[in-house]
Amino acid sequence: MTSTPGTAPGTPPGGQSRLRRRAGTAAVAALLLAGIPVGAAVSADAGTPKTATGPQGQKLTVSATTGLDPAQQKVRVQGEGYGLTTGIYVALCKDNGDNRVPSPCLGGADMSGGSKTSQWIVPPGDPYEGDLAQAFGPGGTFDVEIEIAQKGDGLDCAEVACSVVTRADHRAAGDRTQDVRIPVAFAGQDPGDGGGEGVDVPAGTVSYRSAADFTTAGKPLDLLLHPDSKKLYVGADNLPDTADVDERGLHVLNPENGASESWISQAPGSTGALRASAAARIAGPLPGDGVVYNYPLRGVGSAKSGDEAATGVWLAGSTITDIAPGTTPDTVLVAQGATLSEIERATGTATRSLTLPGGTQFAADPERKALWYTDFTAGKLHRVDLASFTVSGSFDLPGGPGGMAGFTETDPATGAVWVGVGRSVLVFDAAGTLVKTLLGKDLARDAAFDTASGRAYVVWQDGGDLSDPANDNNGTLTVYGTEDFAVAAQDLSLPGNHSQAGAASLAVEPGGATVFVTSPAEGKITKLVRQVSPLVTRAPADLTAKEGEEVAIRAEAEGTPEPTVRWQVSTDDAQTWKDVEGATESALTFTARTAQDGYRYRAEFRNDVGTTRTAAVTLTVTAATGGDTGGDVGGNGDASNGAGSTGSDGSTGGDGGTQSSGGSTTGDSDSTGGSGSTGTSGGSTGTSDGSGATVGGGVAGGTGTAATSGGGSLAATGATVMSVTLAAAGLVGAGVLVHRRARRRTEGAL
Repeated sequence: MTSTPGTAPGTPPGGQSRLRRRAGTAAVAALLLAGIPVGAAVSADAGTPKTATGPQGQKLTVSATTGLDPAQQKVRVQGEGYGLTTGIYVALCKDNGDNRVPSPCLGGADMSGGSKTSQWIVPPGDPYEGDLAQAFGPGGTFDVEIEIAQKGDGLDCAEVACSVVTRADHRAAGDRTQDVRIPVAFAGQDPGDGGGEGVDVPAGTVSYRSAADFTTAGKPLDLLLHPDSKKLYVGADNLPDTADVDERGLHVLNPENGASESWISQAPGSTGALRASAAARIAGPLPGDGVVYNYPLRGVGSAKSGDEAATGVWLAGSTITDIAPGTTPDTVLVAQGATLSEIERATGTATRSLTLPGGTQFAADPERKALWYTDFTAGKLHRVDLASFTVSGSFDLPGGPGGMAGFTETDPATGAVWVGVGRSVLVFDAAGTLVKTLLGKDLARDAAFDTASGRAYVVWQDGGDLSDPANDNNGTLTVYGTEDFAVAAQDLSLPGNHSQAGAASLAVEPGGATVFVTSPAEGKITKLVRQVSPLVTRAPADLTAKEGEEVAIRAEAEGTPEPTVRWQVSTDDAQTWKDVEGATESALTFTARTAQDGYRYRAEFRNDVGTTRTAAVTLTVTAATGGDTGGDVGGNGDASNGAGSTGSDGSTGGDGGTQSSGGSTTGDSDSTGGSGSTGTSGGSTGTSDGSGATVGGGVAGGTGTAATSGGGSLAATGATVMSVTLAAAGLVGAGVLVHRRARRRTEGAL
């Protein structure tokens, strides 16, 4: 958004200029340091104290706000102008934004009087004054120290925005008038780092939502999203609720909308004759398109989209309990109870076999030539070397024999094996060492891995017996990181997904943008799509501009769906905010005016998942300067100054430009500006008389007399209050010269 000339975002009509000037000289720095109160806490970065103003005019100052020691940092907190009828807490808290209680806080609310991480301040004469709390001083003042750390008591300032705050005590918990917040950052952080401040959910929060239910594949038992054709293959049984149609077989669906593209219902039986057969478990994909699958009871078939029937063989022996791709393209691995065999798909001939003490299911890891065979009854996990086809190790399943069978899957990236047993998932590394136990409230039924993102997807299925208090008829999808096993997305409830009519299964699109989950009891496949709350990728930074300069503040964020942005401005030190009208682009551009000096700006990004704000940045606006040093004769005014310079001989400048704040006169300490010297600026006139250096001028659109000896105010530093007299003396002592500068564009972005 570009403002119209003379109008700046957030500028109130007739707003008073709060001109600030930064003094970078040693003289001014010395004066500032001299003004720091004795005994103030000194931080690792003591040069960053900060002051904020509260909704009722309270002033809060924190001695150090950046570069804080993550382990422990003592800071001095001072306040003035607080009401004498309400007690407050002083603490480090999660900053939840405007009109939201700052919480949780380090150390909690101090109601014992012994906390070093928070302080309790009460009105004089309050019943708690004394050992538990200290009283406000005259004028609602206080001066305390607190010890803060980056992490503790459920608060982690590396993950969320934190501020040193005042807030009403427990007797007025809903009172937001005492909330004054000063953001802080620990060593290694910058204010606003961490992707922005999530308002309703943390920035960058990943979650999944239901996008569609597919009900065109009977009773779904297993899923495979083909890596080449991208088609969704569904192994299905007949759904009793649809008695007019026998839906058994292999279904091929369009993963976008669930439309049926093919249905292979026939497969060779024990005699070789075709018959209607369910597809119990999908072994893996065929090159280009199609899958290999098991059909009851001992069939091994293959088919692709468009086939009228599957080709297959019928094995001798017992019922097939699991199936996976073999060590060559023409073979498959088959479990028939405790017997593991590798067979030729074309003939059904076993090329090698191994009998284990017990077991029903397995997971192959071709990359490491390993196979993990699970015996839930005996509580054992066996590792089979696929090269020698021998057992290379046996491991105990925690919980002992008799655990409820769930699943056995291997992570292709790490070689870890994930075993679902009852309401837990046991994770063993490639060597067979148990490294993690993940607990759920439902039954662990299936897992799938996305190697692109390093995520594991686990579907937990409700037991379905509502007489059991542990059951509620709803399942859950959980996403974990495969390296740290931390939950990587918000848990998603799967209503009605229970195990009474079969185990749920999963398929994950590479990258994890889409997940498919079956619900056999409901005869449906739910398509889930990933969504991410806005995460700031480019944050704005504090910036300084001269009156009349065009400035640009930029911010960017990513998220799914793509977030929208709106800019907001605060004129009261970030206590209240309002939208900047029409500012809905990544860059906020406008012409800086002195009335905006000290204004704070932030970008707010929104999508369907949540809202994230950037850290607030401060705009400092200094006075525009006029002509060159004394003695120059002014010519035509340029766009920056709006008037020709006036020398010590009193010559008059030329035609005025459009961007100047007013005429100015400069000279050395002994020069005399000529009486009646003038410079024009959009019709305004500034005059200067008398001897000595003069700096200043009228504000655009008005008439003013140049101030003598460094007129104007010193930029606020937040370190301490300095008198205008000292500030002026610092400026004069430093021999400040004002030079004419060309108009430039200042961009406030990292």
